[in-house]
Amino acid sequence: MIELDLTVWEKQLRLKREAGVSYLLDPIRNKWLVLQPEEIVRQLMVQYLLQEKHYNKNRIRIEQGLLVNGLSKRCDILIYNKAVQPFLMVECKSPKVPITQATFEQIANYNLPLQVKYLVVTNGPATFCCEMDYETRSFNFLSSIPEYQNF
Repeated sequence: MIELDLTVWEKQLRLKREAGVSYLLDPIRNKWLVLQPEEIVRQLMVQYLLQEKHYNKNRIRIEQGLLVNGLSKRCDILIYNKAVQPFLMVECKSPKVPITQATFEQIANYNLPLQVKYLVVTNGPATFCCEMDYETRSFNFLSSIPEYQNF
């Protein structure tokens, strides 16, 4: 597990309230979204990737559509490298949802058509990052999420 406190980035989030409903701004899509626990985790992770890991905002896609075994799916966060190839996928869960084998199976399934190098799963308090090796059909857990400048 990666030692990562996403709450450090809470001050970067933009919130508003209209007609009794709370909203959160997604800075990637420039869209106000209904405030939900999973969405908070997603936006905190985006801030972490932008501020701490120096990821390029223009290379981040939120809820990217995918076709997996003939079914339409959406991955939470997909990052493209400088060659505009997908290289990192993030699956976000609500803080109350534990990270389980099913979570890893979900992101692995979403990754089938893309075969990105890095898979990240997080619920806020718990974050895991795997580096995939498709030649040996194996993976290694990493102690941190890679810096964008390395790609």
